[in-house]
Amino acid sequence: MTTRLNLYTIPPHRAFADALAQGLIRRHGGDPLRLARGVVLVPTNRAKRTITDAFVRASGGGLLLPRMVAIGDPELDEAAGPFLDPADDDAPIPPAVDPLQRRMILARLIEAHDPSVDAAEAVRLAGDLGRTLDQMLVEEIAPSALRDVVLLDHLTVHWQRALDLFEIVLEKWPQELEKLGRIGLAERRNRLLDRVAGRWRAEPPERFVCAAGITTSAPAIARLLRVVAGLPQGQVVLPGVDLAMADEEWAMLGPFPADPVSGRRRRSLETHPQFHLKLLIDRMGVQRGEFETWRVATELDAPPARSKAIASAMMPAERTTLWSDLPAGERRLAGVRALEVATPAEEAQGIALALRQALEEPGRTAALVTPDRALAKRVAAHCARWGIAIDDSAGSALAIMPPGTLLLALAEAAAQSFAPMALLALLKHPLVRAGEARIGWLEQVRILDLALRGPRPPAGLAGVTAHLADPEGYDARVRARAIDAWAEIAAQLEPIEAAFAAEMVPPATLLAQLREGAERLCGERIWAGVDGRAAAALLDDLEREAVHGPALIAPASLPALLRTLMDEVAVRPPQGGHPRLAILGVIEARLHAADLLVLGGLNEGVWPGLPAPDPWLAPRIRSELGLPGLERRIGLAAHDLAQGLGAREVLLTRAKRDAGAPTIASRFWLRLEALSGGLERATELEAWARAIDVPGVHEPVTRPEPCPPVAIRPRSIPVTDVDRLKADPYAFYAKRMLRLRPLDPVDADPSAAWRGTAVHDALEQWARHDGCDPEALEPRVLEMLRAAHPMMRALWQPRLIEAVRWIVRETAAHPARRILAVEQEGGVDIAGVRLTGKFDRIDAMGDGTIGIVDYKTGQPPSTKAVRAGYSLQLGLLGLIAERGGFAGISGRASCFEYWSLARRNGEFGYVATPVDPAEKYGRMKPEEFVPTAAENFADTAGRYLTGGEAFTAKLHPEYAPYSDYDQLMRRDEWYGRERR
Repeated sequence: MTTRLNLYTIPPHRAFADALAQGLIRRHGGDPLRLARGVVLVPTNRAKRTITDAFVRASGGGLLLPRMVAIGDPELDEAAGPFLDPADDDAPIPPAVDPLQRRMILARLIEAHDPSVDAAEAVRLAGDLGRTLDQMLVEEIAPSALRDVVLLDHLTVHWQRALDLFEIVLEKWPQELEKLGRIGLAERRNRLLDRVAGRWRAEPPERFVCAAGITTSAPAIARLLRVVAGLPQGQVVLPGVDLAMADEEWAMLGPFPADPVSGRRRRSLETHPQFHLKLLIDRMGVQRGEFETWRVATELDAPPARSKAIASAMMPAERTTLWSDLPAGERRLAGVRALEVATPAEEAQGIALALRQALEEPGRTAALVTPDRALAKRVAAHCARWGIAIDDSAGSALAIMPPGTLLLALAEAAAQSFAPMALLALLKHPLVRAGEARIGWLEQVRILDLALRGPRPPAGLAGVTAHLADPEGYDARVRARAIDAWAEIAAQLEPIEAAFAAEMVPPATLLAQLREGAERLCGERIWAGVDGRAAAALLDDLEREAVHGPALIAPASLPALLRTLMDEVAVRPPQGGHPRLAILGVIEARLHAADLLVLGGLNEGVWPGLPAPDPWLAPRIRSELGLPGLERRIGLAAHDLAQGLGAREVLLTRAKRDAGAPTIASRFWLRLEALSGGLERATELEAWARAIDVPGVHEPVTRPEPCPPVAIRPRSIPVTDVDRLKADPYAFYAKRMLRLRPLDPVDADPSAAWRGTAVHDALEQWARHDGCDPEALEPRVLEMLRAAHPMMRALWQPRLIEAVRWIVRETAAHPARRILAVEQEGGVDIAGVRLTGKFDRIDAMGDGTIGIVDYKTGQPPSTKAVRAGYSLQLGLLGLIAERGGFAGISGRASCFEYWSLARRNGEFGYVATPVDPAEKYGRMKPEEFVPTAAENFADTAGRYLTGGEAFTAKLHPEYAPYSDYDQLMRRDEWYGRERR
C-alpha cells in the first residue's frame, strides 16, 4: 500500500501567501506551540517576509510563527539553523568558496590562457563562467560531460575558442578548489539539501514541514520536496499548477528523452509558464493528478474564472486556434484593465495616479510589479510629488547609488589623467565635501569649471596647473582666479595620480588608493547609509580577494572592472515607505498579493526580457548537456505574469515607444488582447496622466525689444560687433549691456574660433620674430599643432600645411608690397562713438597706399552681404587707419583682401576681395568701400548707441547666423509668428 503524498497547489486567482498562512493556521494553529515548532521552506528571503506579513494579517492578534527557511539563501545552513547541518555530524560538509574569491580566481585563469583579455573583461567573463558552472552544479551535470558531447557539425570559430578556453579553465578550477579546501556554493547547497532529505526520510520530524512557493526545478530541491510530500506532517504547496490542462497539452511541454539512435533531444516548450513546474513535478517522481487544490479562500482573491482565463491565454501556440471555441467564462478577464500610452513618462504618471487613487480607500493596498527599473524610479518620483514615500524592494544597482558613482568617478578621472570632464564630474559629486564646507567647495569648483572651458589642456594634474598659469588668452583672469583653489584640490588627488601612473599595477594597490582618495574627498560620509556600507563591503572584499585574481592590471581597466561588479550589487532601501504601497521586481513579487496589482512595462524585450546569451557555451552544447535553454527565462516571466494576473484587480501598462524608437507590445499583452477580444481600457487614467501636467493656457512671449535709456548705452564698439548690432540688436544688447557670454563646452573639440586664433597667433609670430622668412612659417605652425588634440592634429595638419605654404608663395608673389604691421589694436571717434578694431595685417602697397589683409580659416563674406551693408569689417579697419587710429599707420586704404585658408578649385588657400575697380560681380569700387562703411556705421551707431531705438531680436536673421542668445530671447516661441 502506497502512502498518499501531501501535494497541493494554490491557483493563480488566489492570494498565495494569505491562503497558505490561513491554511497552516487552520491545520496547526490549535496549539500555538505546535505552529511555532513547524518549519516552512520558502524560495527566497523576500518570500519569507511576504508570508510573515500574511501570517500577521491572518492571526488578528499575537502569534508564534513557524521557522521559515529560504532554501535559496547563500548561507543556507546559517539561515536554517542546526537542523540542516548539525554540529555532531560525522562528516561535516566543507565550506563554500566565496563568490568573489571564485570570480577572481576564474578571471586569473582566463587571463592566463588568453593574454588579449584585459582584467576588466576577464572579470566580466568570469562572472558568466561562474553562472554557467553553477547551472551545471545545480543541474548535477559533471563538467567532464563536455568531453562526451558529440556534435554532428563543427562549431564556429568563436564558439570553438570559447569552448576550448572553458575546458582549460574547468581543468584548472578543481585544483584551485583543492588548494583552498573548499567546494562550490551550489554544490554545498545540494549536499545540505540531500543531507536533510536523507535525515527526514530516515527519521521523519515530529513537527510539521511545509515547502511552499518553491518552483525551482533543481534535482536536489526536487528530491527534498519529494521527501517533504511523503512526511506524515509534510506538505508541498506549489503556486499555479494547472490541474485543468488537458493531458495532451501537458505532455506537449516536455522534457523529452533523447532519441536512442541520434542521441538528440526533442525541443521542450520552455517558454510555457507551466514548463518549469512540470519539470519539477517530473523530477519529484510524482504525477500532476496527485495534486489537490489548497482549499482556502481569502479576501484578496479574484473570481475563480480568472484562473481559467489565464490558463487559456497561456496555451501553447499550436492550440490557440481553440480560443474561438472556448466558453465566454474561460475568455473573460473581468477586473483586468489595460493602460496603453504614448511614452514612458505618461506610463509612469498613469501608474502613480492609480497607486494614489488606491490610497483614497481606507485599508486598500496596491503594488507595482515591473522588471523595468527606470519605470519603477519614475513612478516613485511621481509619488514623491504627493509626499508619498514608496520603496522599490528590487533595489538599485550600487553603480548608480551615490557612493558607487563617486568611486567610479574617481577611478574614471584618474584613468583619464584628470581630463576636465571627468575631473569636474568628480569634484561636483554631491558626496564631496558634503556638509557645512560644501558651499565654499562648490564656489571653488565653479571657478575651476569656468577656467577649464574650451579645448582639453595637457594631461595630468601638472597639465591643468600649466593651463591655469598660462597668462595668455581672453580667459586668463578667470584661470588666474582658479590657481589657489586648484592647488588645494590637486594636493588631494596627487596620491591616486601616482598610483595610476604606472602601466601595470597590483589591483590591491589601486583599490587602496581609491578608498583613501574617496575618504580624502568625502570623509567617512561616503561609507554611511545602506549604500555606503554596500560600497565599503565591496571594496573590502575586493582588496581581500584581489590576491587571487590577476597579479597586475592596467589602471585604465579599473573603472570598467568596478562597474561590472557594482552593477551586480543590489542596494535595497531600509523599510520606511508607505505601508500600503510597494514597488517590486518580478522576483520580489512572487507570492505577493495586493488589492490592486499594476503589471508595468509590458513590452517585448522588457517583459519578457531578452534572454542574456551564454558567452561560453553555444546553445546546441547547452541543449546536449541538458542545461536550461535561454528561453526558459521567458517561461518564468510568463509564470510571473500569470501569477500577477490572479490579483483581484489588475492594471496592465505599456508605452508605445521608448526613448529612442517605437516599441512592440509584449507577446503576453497580445495574447490577452486576442483571447479577450480586447482588454478593458483604463481611459480615465490615460486622460488624467495627460491632463495633470497640462498648463492650461499657453501664452508665448512676444518678440523681445528692450529699450534701455540712451545714457547707459555703450559709447564704444569693436568692428567685429557692428554686424551683430545691425542684424541682431538684441544679441548685441545681451553681450554688451547684460554682459552675457556663451560658455565654451568643457573638454570641447577645437572650434573654428579656436583654430582661427591659433593660426593668427602663428602668423603673428612669423611676422614679428621671423621677418616673414619663408622657411620659418611651417615650423611655427607645426609647433602650434603639437599642443592640439591628436585627433584634431591628424585631421587638420595636412590641410593647414598646404594652406601656409600657399601663404608663403602668395607673399613672395608680390615683391612690391611689404608688411607694415601685424595684430595691432586702435580706434577713432566717429558719430559720437569710439570705434575700435584690431587688424591682422596692413601692407604698404607699391603706389603709396595701404592694404588691409584679414586671414580667414573659413569662407570669406559674400558680395551680397557687403552690398547689403554687412561684413564691412575691412572697410571699418580702413576707416580707422585713414584717420590715424593705428599708431604708425597712415595713408589711404586701396586694397582690401581676405586671405582664406579654405579649399577652392582643389587647392588650399586663395585671395578674396569685396572691391573691384571695374565693379565685377557686383563688388564695390575701392574708393567707395571706406566711405560706405563709415556711412553705414554712423547710421547704425546713431540709431542704437547715441539714439533711442529698441534692440529688436533677430531684426535681419539672414545676416545673424549665430545662435548664442536664441534661448535667452526665447526665439522658438515667436520666430515666424512676429517677423517683421
